[in-house]
Amino acid sequence: MEDLPGFRFHPTEEELLEFYLKNKILGRTSRCDVIGLLNIYRHDPWDLPGLSTIGEREWYFFVARDRKHGNGGRPNRTTEKGFWKATGSDKKIIGLSNPKNIIGLKKTLVFYTGRAPRGSKTDWVMNEFRLPDTVSWPQDIVLCKIYRKATSLKVLEQRAAIEEEMKHVHSSPCSTTLQTMDAMSFGNEHHELTDKSPDLFTSISKDEVDDDRLSVAENKVSAETKEKSNCFRPKLLNGQDSLAELQVPKFSMDFSQDPVWMQLRSPWLDNFILTPSAFVHNF
Repeated sequence: MEDLPGFRFHPTEEELLEFYLKNKILGRTSRCDVIGLLNIYRHDPWDLPGLSTIGEREWYFFVARDRKHGNGGRPNRTTEKGFWKATGSDKKIIGLSNPKNIIGLKKTLVFYTGRAPRGSKTDWVMNEFRLPDTVSWPQDIVLCKIYRKATSLKVLEQRAAIEEEMKHVHSSPCSTTLQTMDAMSFGNEHHELTDKSPDLFTSISKDEVDDDRLSVAENKVSAETKEKSNCFRPKLLNGQDSLAELQVPKFSMDFSQDPVWMQLRSPWLDNFILTPSAFVHNF
């Protein structure tokens, strides 16, 4: 009937329970089988639209319940690539003709890829309709409606924005800069540790190590300290030590060696300087 122009199959929940599911369980045949019988758990949800007898955006199936541990256990809803997980409690379906009459129950399930208890949630949803458990039915069959949850345009735009932001973050040079800064930080820490390493030798007690090892360590520290102190001494262009070149000359108090004084000196002044007693004697 889906080939008929303008035909749409959109039954209500009461019609699914009272007409389609109840007639199927009681074995009442109809002139046309709109809903087929299929074990949907042998297929992944994206394969079900092609296996449905009718449907455009919603696909319906009769499913025989396969319980794990007899009639008292939970139905096995595991597929090859995932599993159906129930969300919330079952909803009671009330008939329009009698508000106090519960005609059935509806369970909502979502498909997850992977294996329980972990898995990735998808947008595939299933509504499982079953008749009340208060009545003993000849067959344990449920009616399942499969559909894909509509994603709003706002959610799609948010997903696209997040993906674009993630691509920008991974391609941004900031990540390379951070890696470089981390490497520089590690190098500085290593350098500081190396500079402070000579202090470790001074904290070693002679009671903890041998005298020979302590002597070697002290000589090594002394050499490194002397080498570091020389690093701060300026050098001239010719490579000579500036301290040796810039030493202040020593002044002598012997004026007799001064060239200027040698020109002005006289024998009389020599007698005064060399022999002051002679100067007194002449007077």
